[in-house]
Amino acid sequence: MSSSSAESKMALAKTVLSTVGSVAATAMLVRSIFHDYIPRELHEYLFFRLRNMFTNFSNQLTMVIDEFDGLVNNEIYEAAQTYLGSKLSPNIHRLKISKPEKEKNFNIAMERNEEVTDVYNGQTFKWIWLCRQTESKHFYNSRDMNSTLKSEIRSFEVTFHKKNKDLVLNSYLPHIMKEAKLQKHVNKTIKIHTVDCERMYNLHEMWKPVNLNHPATFETIAMESDQKDMILKDLERFVKRKDYYRKVGKAWKRGYLLFGPPGTGKSSLIAAMANYLNFDIYDLELTSLRGNMELRRLLVATANKSILVVEDIDCTIDLQDNLANRATAFRSINGFGMQETKVTLSGLLNFIDGLWSSCGDERIIIFTTNHIEKLDPALLRPGRMDMHIHMAYCTPCGFKLLATNYLGIKDHKLFKEIEELIDIANVTPAEVAEQLLKEDEVENSLKGLINFLYKKIKENEEVKAKKVEITQVESDDEKKENVENEIKEKEEEMDLPNGESS
Repeated sequence: MSSSSAESKMALAKTVLSTVGSVAATAMLVRSIFHDYIPRELHEYLFFRLRNMFTNFSNQLTMVIDEFDGLVNNEIYEAAQTYLGSKLSPNIHRLKISKPEKEKNFNIAMERNEEVTDVYNGQTFKWIWLCRQTESKHFYNSRDMNSTLKSEIRSFEVTFHKKNKDLVLNSYLPHIMKEAKLQKHVNKTIKIHTVDCERMYNLHEMWKPVNLNHPATFETIAMESDQKDMILKDLERFVKRKDYYRKVGKAWKRGYLLFGPPGTGKSSLIAAMANYLNFDIYDLELTSLRGNMELRRLLVATANKSILVVEDIDCTIDLQDNLANRATAFRSINGFGMQETKVTLSGLLNFIDGLWSSCGDERIIIFTTNHIEKLDPALLRPGRMDMHIHMAYCTPCGFKLLATNYLGIKDHKLFKEIEELIDIANVTPAEVAEQLLKEDEVENSLKGLINFLYKKIKENEEVKAKKVEITQVESDDEKKENVENEIKEKEEEMDLPNGESS
């Protein structure tokens, strides 16, 4: 390379650097003049005009999604926040992460001024999350608990080709809403809600939530495999039939009645259903309510994708809804009026199958009872309790599952004897599980269960014999009474004083 050529390149580099320095100095000067001599109120206006000037020469369209629509939360903003949390690229420099107390998952979100690129139907969409401070005394962000006069205005901006405006409005945004709901459902911690009687008149606080940590699943509950498969298929069919329910004009709900002796696993089955569907549970104690109005209020306050449970329905409500019982459901207030004091059968039926049953979507209603024969037939028909599930005594199949869960074994030389005894012992899965927990050694545990089963069979035989004895005594008393009545009738026919014979 000649010396003249090298000198020319050096001169060119100096010229470029000088030019860049001049431009930077000019920019700094313009910025200083802009801030020092132009009123602050005009800053945003000028930036707005400049941005519009450049936008007029661009084929890009920017859509702004504010956090609030007036004073109301903007659902699209919340959905975008959740949706974009799963779209963060490896090139992103900053992100936000949080974990609410007692929740099991981390929440990941964009940090302010970070950009995310999303591709949908082959089209590119660029997102940015913007936050700016305002000192307006007329604006207050309800989520900013620490702010007084200064508040933060937050929004998403999505930029895309102008030709895709209809695609965004008709397809892309609905897709974001749907995906965000799915992500929230999958990541949420299941909760069980109980009624807070002290806050019955606050719609958002009348249910008190607690994390549901029940480990029951369909793999662990002691139930016949055919019955489990039937329940699983019914649940899967239910959650997939939103459009079908709307088409036929029915509320999107499903009713289950679990009946059987205590200890047969009704509560465990409910927990397994909640864990399988990832649905919250609302545990409703009807005896704590003062009337049908409170029942309706609680229904409105329950969320979609939930299971409403009323345990021991035969013990918690007067199931003979006649006029006399309706009258006792009200009491006088200082002689000026009547106030409802309990839930009635008609109120409950309207709640599960009337107009109020359509106040939410994708809900499951479960009643449990130990005595199905005590229930009013009106409560049992399809549309109210669509599926009746008999929770029976432990079977050999159920025992094998419990042995696998509790002892970690699938077979043993004592299994045959245990299975023969279980067939006739009438023991609940809870009783079998309790025996398996008593010993650490497998063989000792199984032998303890055998002794328990023999004892249980003997007790059952004694109870059966006692019932036969009572029946015979009742029969003898009835026979004696019939004879006495015959004697009395005979004496009356003969006009003899009672106790005298002819």
